[in-house]
Amino acid sequence: MTLPRIAIDAMGGDEGVRVMIEGAALARRRHDRFNFLLVGDETRIKAALEDHPNLRGASEILHTEGVISGEDKPSQALRRAKGTSMGRAIAAVKAGDAGAAVSSGNTGALMAISKLTLRTMPGIDRPALAALLPTLGDNDVVMLDLGANTECDSRNLVQFAIMGAAYARVATGREQPRLRLLNIGTEEIKGTELLRDAAATLKAAAGDLSMSFDGFTEADKVCRGDVDVVVTDGFSGNIALKAVEGTARFVGDLLRRSFSSSLRSKIGFLISRPATELLKHHLDPNNHNGAVFLGLNGIVVKSHGSANAAGVANAVALTARLLEENVTERITADLARVGEASLRMPRNQEERA
Repeated sequence: MTLPRIAIDAMGGDEGVRVMIEGAALARRRHDRFNFLLVGDETRIKAALEDHPNLRGASEILHTEGVISGEDKPSQALRRAKGTSMGRAIAAVKAGDAGAAVSSGNTGALMAISKLTLRTMPGIDRPALAALLPTLGDNDVVMLDLGANTECDSRNLVQFAIMGAAYARVATGREQPRLRLLNIGTEEIKGTELLRDAAATLKAAAGDLSMSFDGFTEADKVCRGDVDVVVTDGFSGNIALKAVEGTARFVGDLLRRSFSSSLRSKIGFLISRPATELLKHHLDPNNHNGAVFLGLNGIVVKSHGSANAAGVANAVALTARLLEENVTERITADLARVGEASLRMPRNQEERA
């Protein structure tokens, strides 16, 4: 059975066409059910396809001349969206010409265009950006929001939890993912009133949502492997994500410096190379590539701008899994199970007063 076509913004990312086409071709070699709508400069796409006959036969090209740059502000991108590869890839999802879109382009622009074009699902106030982070456990951890919403209320956090749990069931295979809210401590009295309100609502609704919820987690425990979904606002989530990525780079750089400091260290590196290669593989962001905009009427996946072909292929494979597992329908079903009444809460401190 073939899956719905995946629209690829071929012009996005640090290297654009070459890496996006190579990544799509690699994904197609691994999974021959994938079919693509390649959006961008037709001449450049055709040239890149010459080296990938397996992809050429499974793809259609949609020519566009415009490109959203990394410097474009979301407002600028919205005005130009209709004539750009990013805008037309997302429009293809809305029109039903593709089941999902993948882009390595400007994150803010991608979020703005996706939200305006696809709109949010019924029952969801704001979409959230979710990604997979490596852990010491058997599965990656889903974390959201990672920057789409810098300010959130309790209702937003509860909706993020519902979406994150549905995504985790697809990504990790756990039918009852373990979910926690990110906080400055694990005690019930810790954190803001908004966090405590969200925790109370999730604790009451956890049975209806097929998730395990036990309150809060701290940032230093995100990657321990004892939680499957971590929920927070986009401001804190983006800071936590950058801290994790920076720590991974720091560890890698420190190991390289240590192993090259002396002859004994170089010998030690040769002896421990299998372990260091495993560590490198585990920390390589390309192996966890693909952030998802959850809560839209359609699937949009953001590939890292610096991702290589293997990273793009992983983002494409993740997109296909989301299509295959009907993650949008799962979120809709979970929202219906919980019911609007249980999600009704003060939207801000003024309403509370």
